[in-house]
Amino acid sequence: MVGAGDRFRSGELTVIGRVTTASNVTLVCEVIGTAPDDANGLPLRVVYKPIRGEQPLWDFPDGTLAGREVASYLISEAIGWALIPETILREGPFGPGMVQRWVEGVDNHTEQGNRLDLIDLCPAGAIPEGFCEVLRALDQEGNEVSLIHADDPRLQRMAVLDVLLNNADRKGGHALEGVDGQVYGVDHGICLHAEHKLRTVLWGWAGQPISDGLIADLTAFAKELPGAFADTLSEHITDAEIDALTERTRRVLDDPVMPVPRTARPIPWPAF
Repeated sequence: MVGAGDRFRSGELTVIGRVTTASNVTLVCEVIGTAPDDANGLPLRVVYKPIRGEQPLWDFPDGTLAGREVASYLISEAIGWALIPETILREGPFGPGMVQRWVEGVDNHTEQGNRLDLIDLCPAGAIPEGFCEVLRALDQEGNEVSLIHADDPRLQRMAVLDVLLNNADRKGGHALEGVDGQVYGVDHGICLHAEHKLRTVLWGWAGQPISDGLIADLTAFAKELPGAFADTLSEHITDAEIDALTERTRRVLDDPVMPVPRTARPIPWPAF
C-alpha cells in the first residue's frame, strides 16, 4: 500500500482549484492514490506552484521562487521550528514546481461568533489584551484602524525566522493557525536575498530581546549551517545568499534583539 509520504513525493496531482489572489500560479491539488492519508483518512491535499507560472522579478533574478520556498522550509526544519509545511520540488501536471502540504486552518468567523485572527485589524487604538499594535491606517471606508498581531510565542518565533530568511513578503494571510494548534508560515518565494529586503507585518516585538530558548536553537543552527547543509541550500539559492544567511544568523546571535524597521517600506502591500 502506498503511504501518504510516498504519494506526497511522487503521486499524481489532480488540480481541484486555484488561488486567484496569488501573484503567481498557485493550484490546490489532491494526490491520486488508493491509500488514505495516514493522519485523517482524507485525500492528501497539497499546494502546487509550477515554476512555469512564476512572474519574473527583476530584484530576484537568480534561481526560482519555488526553490526559495524549499530552501526556506529546509532552514526552518534545520533550526527545529517546523514553522513551514513540508515543501519539496517535484513534477506536476504543469511541469516541475513547489509542492507543499496543505494546512487546515482554524475558522475564527463562525455562526457561533467571531474572534480575531493572529494578524487582524481593529478600531484605531482599541488594542485587545494579548495583541500588539503595528501601525494605524485608514480602511477602505476611510475609518482609522490599527494593524495588530497576537503577542503569541508561536508567532514571535515566526518573526525571528523571517529575520533569518530576510522575508520580503510576510503578509497577514501568510501566517496560518492550524487546527492542530500549530502556527505555520506560507508563501516564501521572495526570501533569502543577499540584500536587506525584510518586509513584514510582525513588527510588534521590534526592539525587544529574543528569548534564550530561541537563541539556543539558533546557536545550534549556526554550527550546522556550514558544510553539508550549505551544500544542500546551494541547490536552490546562490553562494552569496548563503553567505548572507550566515551573516544574518551571526548578527542575531551577537545582538539578540528583534530589529526595528530601517527602510521606507517595512510592510508588504497589501498587508493581507
